[in-house]
Formats: sequence, C-alpha cells, structure tokens
Amino acid sequence: MTSSTLAIYHGLKHAGINFATSVPCVNLQELLALVGGDPDIIHVPVTREEEGVGLCAGAWIGGRRPALLMQNSGLGNSINALASLDMLYGIPLLMIISHRGGVGEPVIGQVPMGRLTVPLLDAMGILHFRPLPAQAEETVAQAWSQAAAGRRPVAVLLDLEFWRQK
Repeated sequence: MTSSTLAIYHGLKHAGINFATSVPCVNLQELLALVGGDPDIIHVPVTREEEGVGLCAGAWIGGRRPALLMQNSGLGNSINALASLDMLYGIPLLMIISHRGGVGEPVIGQVPMGRLTVPLLDAMGILHFRPLPAQAEETVAQAWSQAAAGRRPVAVLLDLEFWRQK
C-alpha cells in the first residue's frame, strides 16, 4: 500500500466520508480496495460517473457524507449531472479524481481530457485542489469542508506524479 493512497484514505476518514461511489481506475485501485473493505463506508461501484453523482446526491439527502472516486476522463460524463443536480440544488460532493493525461502520460488517448480537466472545472466554478502526497490527508478533509460549507462539488486532482511519490 503506497503512502499516497493511505493519505487519501485517511483524509476521507478524517472528513467523515461514509458513502462512496467509484468507477475503476488503475491509479485508484488500492484506494478502492480500502474503501470497499471499510465497514464504516457504504461503497457502491458504478459503471458511469453520472450514475455516481446521482447516488451520492441521494446519499447526501439521506444524511450521508458522499465522495465520488473516478478518473478525470469521467468528468465529461458527469458535467450535466453535476450542473443540473448538485450545483442546482446545493448538494455537496467530494470528488477524488485521478488526473490522467498530464506530463509522462503513456496513453495518448488520456491526453485530450487531461488538458481539459482544469478548464472544465474552472468553467463550472468547481473548486479544485492538487495536493502533494504529504498534504493529501489534510487537503481531502479541507475539500470536504469546503463542499459541505458551500453546498457544492469540490474536486481533489491527483496526477501521475502524485502516485509516483513515496
């Protein structure tokens, strides 16, 4: 288990996240295993990111603290759900996003969305953080606090370099 993964997991725990949806991602696989094995977190794997947005909204309405764990390629899939559900109705959501497509990306198909991720978040007015591993636990907890206080989605972007640091 990498220290980067543990920092994100501990940040989720520190924030009191108790409901999570996820879409598979190689960079998140260790985190998904931790979340899936945690008896305090209801974990619902989904096939599409917008499905996760909807389930997290329902969880919030039901009194849970939700997080969506996904790759940035799924941000495009979830824009309408984020805008017409979470943002419209003031539903907080913590998004932990594996940010593919940046420096050192080995899969060329990841590059276009990698370039568009931050501009899309900015265009939607979604606050986003890019922590170093040493800051990750605190940043994840802070991101949830911002989401809850502002009743909005907030993203934590984790690029390839994040996962390579020890």
